Amino acid sequence: MARESAGDHAHLVPVLRKDREEITTALRALAELYVRGGHADWAAVLDGTGGRPVDLPTYAFQHEYFWPVGSATGTGDIRLAGLGTPRHPLLGAAVELAGTDGMVLTGRLSLQSQPWLADHVVRGSVLVPGTALLELAIRAADEVGCDTVEELTLPAPLVLPAQGGTRIQVTVGEADEARRRNVAIHSRPDGDDDHGPWTLHAQGTLAEGATAARTGFDTSVWPPKDARPVDVTDCYELLAEAGLRYGPVFQGLRAAWRRDDEVFAEVALNDDVDGGTFGLHPALFDAALHASFAFGGDDDTALGGVPFFWEGVRLHASGASALRVRLTRTGDDCLAVELADPAGAPVASVESLVVRSASVADGGFENSTKSLYHVDWVPARAVTGALSPESVALLGHEILASITTDADAPVTATAPDLEALAANDIPGTVLVAMTSSLPDVVESAHQVAARALDLVRSWLADERFAASRLVFVVGGSEGADDLTDAPVKGLVRSAQLEHPGRFGLLDVEPGAVLSAGLLGAALAVGGAEAEVAV
Repeated sequence: MARESAGDHAHLVPVLRKDREEITTALRALAELYVRGGHADWAAVLDGTGGRPVDLPTYAFQHEYFWPVGSATGTGDIRLAGLGTPRHPLLGAAVELAGTDGMVLTGRLSLQSQPWLADHVVRGSVLVPGTALLELAIRAADEVGCDTVEELTLPAPLVLPAQGGTRIQVTVGEADEARRRNVAIHSRPDGDDDHGPWTLHAQGTLAEGATAARTGFDTSVWPPKDARPVDVTDCYELLAEAGLRYGPVFQGLRAAWRRDDEVFAEVALNDDVDGGTFGLHPALFDAALHASFAFGGDDDTALGGVPFFWEGVRLHASGASALRVRLTRTGDDCLAVELADPAGAPVASVESLVVRSASVADGGFENSTKSLYHVDWVPARAVTGALSPESVALLGHEILASITTDADAPVTATAPDLEALAANDIPGTVLVAMTSSLPDVVESAHQVAARALDLVRSWLADERFAASRLVFVVGGSEGADDLTDAPVKGLVRSAQLEHPGRFGLLDVEPGAVLSAGLLGAALAVGGAEAEVAV
């Protein structure tokens, strides 16, 4: 009835409800009117009840999750563990070494704690930029009273995993008679135990009171006179093609000009990036080096270069968020770097920086702590004496046609498939030829790989073959014709590791005649080696 009188847009709130306590119902009605915009004198309503205002909890239906992530520092006071605080975003603790004036600074890097590092991708791997390693060396120099990174070599890249983190140590040695100190930066993945190896990523020398060459970077006239503008619109697309993929944090190059062997540029951090906690934010410093893009076309280093050797680095002011840059080419892969703030005050200078193309280090980024293995074919030892009369069965005849006509060949049976082979006595070795008549290399590779996989599964599933070995015969150990054999080789090698002694590979070079003698020698060697080539 109230709705009919008041209309559809009126708020109707019952003050009395059947079988409900009156005071509670009245207060609920008043609260409902209040949250719908009505006025209530709560002091009068709650007078004498002891009621008081309280803070409301967060809005229950605005779902946002905050998962705990690893932090660079702990929640406790690290001074209780005898450590100092280096006051740096990438370092969590520092400790002076007893009996010497050396120091160790430690930290932990991860894409969860420092997500901006994910914007620095080289050849498909997230690398800690060389400017970040230099920043750590500069911070270490400051801790021990040095003002110059005299030299810093980066022998190995520091790759960050997608999950987990990497522990880092910056060690500074004792000062020598000239007040120089050695500095080194090592890392070890979180997953390694406490006795795992540390990988060296940077080593060099810190100096105190060193004389740095000053060339007088004058920004009073900007852009510099006689410098022609360089279009940087597609800079980061071209760098990506060269193997350097930069995300938003590292895309700081705003403008560039060139004059002979000099490049001038403007770089800046994004508004949401805080550079004040760094000596010089690595992303900003890295963007300054991107200005070498303006040298493009003269050599390969102009695109895709990564820092390798720093010399004579000084930080004059910290916390910059925008820079004016001068790069001077002093050699094919060498640059002198000078950085100033927009007002012209010096920020940093580098006497010499040697850069290397990203392609030079290609292949070592994904697993830089391990050796690079390769296949080394070793000539088999000559087999002396009579060959064992081991019987052999054949599946397929294409590659093996020559031995089926050899009267001395130890072939006791041929069969079109495994089921037919299992109907009789199964010899100790079964050879199966892996060939394809398809003209298309992709279809051919898929066909032979599928057949090999089916044979491996069937061989392992049937107990009748448990005492025998299936040897896959492929043709051509080198060259383009090997493309169809490659998936078979990879599959069989994996099967050999999982089931030792059950499978083998016999690689017969195109044109080679697999005589009974050669087959016997190959089988004799194959008893000890999982893979034999003829």
